[in-house]
Parts: sequence; C-alpha cells; structure tokens
Amino acid sequence: MRKLSLLLILIVGLTGCGLSETPIPEPDIPTVEELAADPARLKALREQCKTHRSNLGDVLCDRVAEATRIRFYGDGTVPYTPSDTPPKF
Repeated sequence: MRKLSLLLILIVGLTGCGLSETPIPEPDIPTVEELAADPARLKALREQCKTHRSNLGDVLCDRVAEATRIRFYGDGTVPYTPSDTPPKF
C-alpha cells in the first residue's frame, strides 16, 4: 500500500513537471476582416478550401467560412421590424 501511494505521488509529480507546449507561430494567414473586405480573394480561397482543405489547413478555412458568413449576414442588423400587434387570421 505504501509503495502504491509513493508510486502515485511520483507519477503526479513527474506529470506536473512536463514540458510546456510552445505555441506554433501562425504563418501569414489573413484575418477574417481582411478576407471579408476582399470578395475576389475570399471566393478563390473558398474554392480552394472545398478541394484542398488538408493542404490549406483548418485555421485558414475556418477563417474563410467566418468571413463568408459575415459577408452573407452583414452586420447582423435586420431591416425588417415586425409590428407591435400580431396579425389576425
């Protein structure tokens, strides 16, 4: 029993002293705002993400999808405001 608890303490201690993960620097990936501002580049990257997502990477394709969503929905304000009284059928 004592050996088991000593072994568990040793394992916990060693896992706490492990190497910390260093962040991988991102290559030159455009931001969502840059992509949303350039529709021609966005369209080209959307086509490339459809066919070669593994080559481009998930980060870039996720940003392309987010920029497409922003361009489609706009700023989120809705021009239509329903009336206060519901229609009577």
